[in-house]
Amino acid sequence: MSDRPRVVVVGGGFAGFHAARNLAKRLGAAAEIVLVNTTDYFLYLPLLPEVAAGVLEPRRIAVPLAASLPGVRVVLGEVDEVDLADRRVGWSDPEGERDAITYDRLLLVVGSVNKLLPIPGVAEHAHGFRGLPEALFLRDHVVRQFEIAADTDDPAERAARCTFVVVGAGYTGTEVAAQGVLMTDGLRAAHRELRGQPVRWMLLDTAERVLPELDERLSATADRVLRERGVEVRMGVSVEEAGHDGVRLTTGEDVATRTVVWCVGVRADPLVESLGLKTAKGRVVVDEFMRVPGHPEVFACGDAAAVPDATRPGQATAMTAQHAQRQGKLVARNVAASLGHGTAHRYKHHDLGFVVELGGRDAAANPLHVSLAGLPAKAVTRGFHLAAMPGNRIRTAADWALDAVLPRQTVQLGLVRGDEVPLETATPEYPHPP
Repeated sequence: MSDRPRVVVVGGGFAGFHAARNLAKRLGAAAEIVLVNTTDYFLYLPLLPEVAAGVLEPRRIAVPLAASLPGVRVVLGEVDEVDLADRRVGWSDPEGERDAITYDRLLLVVGSVNKLLPIPGVAEHAHGFRGLPEALFLRDHVVRQFEIAADTDDPAERAARCTFVVVGAGYTGTEVAAQGVLMTDGLRAAHRELRGQPVRWMLLDTAERVLPELDERLSATADRVLRERGVEVRMGVSVEEAGHDGVRLTTGEDVATRTVVWCVGVRADPLVESLGLKTAKGRVVVDEFMRVPGHPEVFACGDAAAVPDATRPGQATAMTAQHAQRQGKLVARNVAASLGHGTAHRYKHHDLGFVVELGGRDAAANPLHVSLAGLPAKAVTRGFHLAAMPGNRIRTAADWALDAVLPRQTVQLGLVRGDEVPLETATPEYPHPP
């Protein structure tokens, strides 16, 4: 037992990780800081496509929480209960046991999940892309398609297994397609039976251009790189129905494929909607200090919260890692201020530019809004990621160097089965005890 105030942080993504780290620095022994998360690592999501493509080993982008957050108690669990009246948080641990803890301050930073659309067959036959299990499964799945294709004499089946459909041309979808086509070029070369086999990659989106949320010059660079690699970039087109053997597009065209990667977008974690708090488009409403109205002891930020964007009056900040990281650092200051340590500040951030990793020697970047492409953009992009990662920088740089001079290993690890990574936004991390 302790008379120190307790701050409970729910979620260990960009916002939660940086909030917990900065709370520990600001409060030290003056408060108990508890971080509850479904995994024991912080996942550096922007490099997930490179894990799926075999460029990086999975642990490179998984930073251990306990080792990286001195002064923070890390609890492994899936939070499914928040009692605002009694100031209590409850969760299930990886073995199905229940536990709970009370708080003096609560920080909700549960992040986001896949956004599903009411399209027949998508939930059953598409693959999501939000975590390490999905990336590892997708890599194994793609490798498996080539191994099966090489063993069949049926040209229709071979063509279907060598066709890959990515739905959603935002950050994730664009990078998955760009990295994926390089990976499959290597897989085709490794199988003598497939040397002349066409490999088809399609990138679909209802938007008018790829990366619609970014500067048009970045979009144009990414579009050019994709098309030069043979990716079919189909804007204004999406999936109307998905099945085991293929998809029907909104144009009426049927595409035979065994691979549909769903990168349409994200929405706030379903936990947010269960709290009974005011929400905006599924995100909990907060003020400019990231406090929840009516609950001065509760704060929220990142993808789970509709933080007012001071640079765009009347709008909420975008659901990006850039905002989540900066909000996490500032909310730590505001939580500390609510406990009598320092003063609170409003959130205001002007973006300093964006980077898009396109694999090989290609990237697109606009640091300080100066548009770059090719090797200069590649250097900026990798430098940005190394600076933003809270750990594993040397190992990540080493993997990049090895990938530049050695062929990628193309084997199935068999660690993740398809039924373990369903495209369901509300599926708990721990559906049953192991």
